Amino acid sequence: MAAAKATGGWAAFGETPAARGLRAALEKGSVLSLQRVTPAGVGFIAAWLALEFPKRVVVVVEEGARAQEERLQDITRWLLLAPSKQEPRPVLNYPAWETFPHESRLPSIETLSERLAALLALEGGGRQAAPVLVTQAQALLQKTISPAALRAHTRTLRRGDRIHHLDLVEWLEEEGYEPEAKATLPGTLALRGGILDVYPPACAWPVRIEFFGDEIDSLRYFDPVTQISHQTVEEVTLAPAGELGLLRQSRLEAAPWMDHLPSDAIILLHDPPRLIEQSRAWRQQAPPDEPLLLHWDEAHARLASDSRAVVEVSDLLGLLTDPGDELVLQSLDAFRPAAPAAPEPSVADRQRREFLQQLHRWMRQGFSVWVLCHEESQARRFDELWRELGLDEGPAGKPVHPRVEVAALSQGFLCPAARWVVVTDAEIFGRYKSARPRRLKSPQAQAARAAWALDFSEMAPGDLVVHVRHGIGRYLGLERLAPSRRAGETEAPATGGQECLVIEYAPAREGQPPPKLYVPVSEAHLVSRYVGAGKARPKLSVLGTRRWSKTRADAEAAAQALAAELLQVQALRATQPGHAFPEDGPWQMEFENAFPFEETPDQLKAIVETKRDLECPRPMDRLICGDVGFGKTEVAIRAAFKVVMGGKQVAMLAPTTVLAQQHFRTFSERMSAYPVKVEVLSRFRSRKEQADILQRLAHGGVDIVIGTHRLLQADVAFKDLGLVIIDEEQRFGVEHKEQLKRLRALVDVLTLSATPIPRTLHLALMGARDMSVIETPPPDRLPIETHVAEFDERLIRDAIQRELNRQGQVYYLHNRIDDLEAVAFRVKALVPQARVVMGHGQMPARELERVMTQFVNGEADVLVSTTIIESGLDIPNANTIIIDRADRYGLSDLYQLRGRVGRYKHQAYAYLLIPRHAALLSDARKRISAIRQYSAPGSGFKVAMRDLEIRGAGNILGTEQSGHINAVGFDLYCRLLRQSIARLKGEAISQPPEADIRLDFLALHPGEETPAPKTTPRRQNAETEVSIPREVAVYVTLDEATNDAEDEDDGRIGREACYLPESYMAEPSLRVEAHRKLASADTEEALEKLKAEWRDRYGPLPEPVQRLLLLQELKILAVRKGVESLQTEGARLKIRRGGDYLQFGGKFPRLQKRTATGRLGEIRRFLRQLQDATPADSARQLPQ
Repeated sequence: MAAAKATGGWAAFGETPAARGLRAALEKGSVLSLQRVTPAGVGFIAAWLALEFPKRVVVVVEEGARAQEERLQDITRWLLLAPSKQEPRPVLNYPAWETFPHESRLPSIETLSERLAALLALEGGGRQAAPVLVTQAQALLQKTISPAALRAHTRTLRRGDRIHHLDLVEWLEEEGYEPEAKATLPGTLALRGGILDVYPPACAWPVRIEFFGDEIDSLRYFDPVTQISHQTVEEVTLAPAGELGLLRQSRLEAAPWMDHLPSDAIILLHDPPRLIEQSRAWRQQAPPDEPLLLHWDEAHARLASDSRAVVEVSDLLGLLTDPGDELVLQSLDAFRPAAPAAPEPSVADRQRREFLQQLHRWMRQGFSVWVLCHEESQARRFDELWRELGLDEGPAGKPVHPRVEVAALSQGFLCPAARWVVVTDAEIFGRYKSARPRRLKSPQAQAARAAWALDFSEMAPGDLVVHVRHGIGRYLGLERLAPSRRAGETEAPATGGQECLVIEYAPAREGQPPPKLYVPVSEAHLVSRYVGAGKARPKLSVLGTRRWSKTRADAEAAAQALAAELLQVQALRATQPGHAFPEDGPWQMEFENAFPFEETPDQLKAIVETKRDLECPRPMDRLICGDVGFGKTEVAIRAAFKVVMGGKQVAMLAPTTVLAQQHFRTFSERMSAYPVKVEVLSRFRSRKEQADILQRLAHGGVDIVIGTHRLLQADVAFKDLGLVIIDEEQRFGVEHKEQLKRLRALVDVLTLSATPIPRTLHLALMGARDMSVIETPPPDRLPIETHVAEFDERLIRDAIQRELNRQGQVYYLHNRIDDLEAVAFRVKALVPQARVVMGHGQMPARELERVMTQFVNGEADVLVSTTIIESGLDIPNANTIIIDRADRYGLSDLYQLRGRVGRYKHQAYAYLLIPRHAALLSDARKRISAIRQYSAPGSGFKVAMRDLEIRGAGNILGTEQSGHINAVGFDLYCRLLRQSIARLKGEAISQPPEADIRLDFLALHPGEETPAPKTTPRRQNAETEVSIPREVAVYVTLDEATNDAEDEDDGRIGREACYLPESYMAEPSLRVEAHRKLASADTEEALEKLKAEWRDRYGPLPEPVQRLLLLQELKILAVRKGVESLQTEGARLKIRRGGDYLQFGGKFPRLQKRTATGRLGEIRRFLRQLQDATPADSARQLPQ
């Protein structure tokens, strides 16, 4: 379509009487109302006003968070579609606090970040385009930092500015920033020598400030997950980090948010009666004299002051005095025939055809029709349908085709005055009406991800650890030995000397003090945190005995046996005939494109792997691992659809009736527009209904059947079963598992596990088990904020009220059926306006189904229940869980229950209540103490995952292996398993470089440095670098080696530092992490990356660090060249390879350089000239 016509919708709208009247009224500045505007039209009007008045701030006020997010997306998309070449207008969210000012809790990091970003944009002072803000009614009532206070407490730093880094840190702490080892979350800072990392809440990325003396040398944005810089900037603005916290302490002056708005701002109030109702109801829940809150009348008066233009927008019909005020942007629902929730495919097809024909009629009547699709593939599908129906030809053979764009809008609308129709693929292809919009990535999306990274290397004093060579001990912390002491001795620490991890072991005899092992930090990679597969704590190992060697050998043999079994099963399946399903057809692509959320990379990878398995002519047996809400069900749905399109049936087994029912609803909704018949077989069905389903299943009348273990009974027969999906297999009994094992040999099997799997186990099993791991949370997912508190009715009321305020739902868990009803009554009394329902496993099936359906559909606000919700219910709108008597649950159970919330982008809350003044049992105290540690976002998830993950390891590997995991620890077991699988497959085993390198000119620890000896320098050859004359190079045994020590000068030089100085990495945990990374760098490319990372994070590499990296490079080269040991004695270089030493002309090679760095470079060049070792290298290899 020509460019002139492409802008027709906007231009035609601007010429309507209503638009002209609106433009004229806004130029004068007044209050006016617009009626008959659908919610989807509000986003367009806001975008149009932003283009018409480019220098004026536009504010849209919605009733709640969900409408606010939809409007934010709509406005953003419309501005991208706009014909104007103006400077892009920033579209920003200004959310409400999720808490009342008088409560002890603070709003989420994301909320504070978005509010600050909006305030700073308003204070931009004309340096950037005027923003478009989207907010909600509650946010109007909440005061914030006054404009004057914000300006006074905001600082812009530029490259070249002079300021001492400690003065800057002091100022940041006053403004609410928290010092941490790493700046991974907004509002944190980390100081390392002359580098300061700061994560301003209003910034998309944290910033790295590098100082040269007192001058800012560079400003760089960096990734909070990898901690590596990616963009240099000239300036950065630092704003206060704790808006509400600082306001409560009266450290900042408070003012209504409207005080930040310029006098010519344009305010759009969407559905004012509803805004007033919501605001007043919410305000009544707070104390009347709360100083940080306004009442609606005050807020509205402030909003309309300073002659600001206020536009009241409504979709209701009304009697208007001025016809120019009737701006008709109506819904398209009236033009689409009403349909049942799950229409027959033929009905859905007919409705689609009728709707497309209506679009064609509009075009023939001269309307401009725009079709906006979420995906490029949906746009192509629309084009195909349009042509299939013969709608692309108009009068006199002229082509008739709507304008088709890729843009994700919530809904379309019809504007008769502009003769313009906007249609989304939701109206054409029947996308769910209730779907959440695809999320636009927030600035904090990457930061939140940092909190989800799993790391088994973190150790705290008191933790059990495993040393690969010495066994299980207790970690006591980091100590520095006196320079004269060596690792392994038990002397008191001193300044200078070797920094060590101190591990306590069991005494050899009773009554003796426990011995301590001092492990240099350079060997930190040999130590890992102990994690077992059960609740039993292991005994500490005894140093100097063979018991640990035997335990490790047993675990290695078990890992070898498991590896052999896994590979045997895999090889057997490869020989079995199976059904190869066809590649994706148009319906499969259309079906997948109708998924209304943004897939994560892990999820897409799992989908591709699963479909690839289905297309192979062998039985599939794939395991999908991932936390609840990470998208496993969608993988199963797409696999099931593919199998049904291939002409076969699908059975899905779920561990509980409630979960089976939810899967049934999800599958039914997703497949409603296609000729796929889905049924559920569970106790929610009567006997008559079950008999009918079984009969249709046997005759092919049911395509997908979902049920509990009922599906495994003898009376269940299929006409042509092609795929079995098993949800949470470990929760089925032994007998059922045996039946499932037999099924695997016959049909394709897809197993889903909501128990996350550790990356170490995933890597160990690669190549021996078909497995897909979804470990990336959906975009914008935030860690669950956990509170441990004594039982308090006021706390319960506030928690429920807070969730209701943001239109969410609440789980209230009480695990005693006897008094569950009384608890439900008490909750109802505390929050009278809440719709409370009750559910437990002993209720009649029909009643439980009714209760669960009410809650899933949002017809109830609070579900008071037992642990039936543990089984994997996915209700994204439920974001608060209250667990009564949390001391009675196990750690894994609490984590699983807590994981029922936090499925959406909003901050989720878990309240773990314990009895007031109760004397808890020792174990319960430990659990609650552990959970208290898990409350902090960012650190909690990493620790809390471990217990659950290891339980998952037992599920995947079997109980027999759990004993060996307990014996040697999870990390070491995974290492042994990985090596066993690689060995059986004939693959190279990746291990850290292990060559024995001893260089007498390096001081590997502080205090070992020595000056160069005062000797007469010996005469140097003209050849100043060590090189290899090929014709004289020979390998000899040590006995045969010529002793050339009679030289007048053996070329000794002083010892120079080769370690990580505290002045470079002050935090002990960072030094341990750095040594782990250094030890695992087994290629020169990996070492280069690590060098760049250290330079970026900690500043220029001091000479000791440069030498440490060179030393690691020598280890890498030595392993690649087959060198077993490399040592220096003065200038002599002794290299052992294949059991023998290398000599030239009867002498060891000589080093010529007089500095440690020079000699390291010489040795590197020498090693590079050697031939690479081969796997079978046992013979002597002459250098090239």
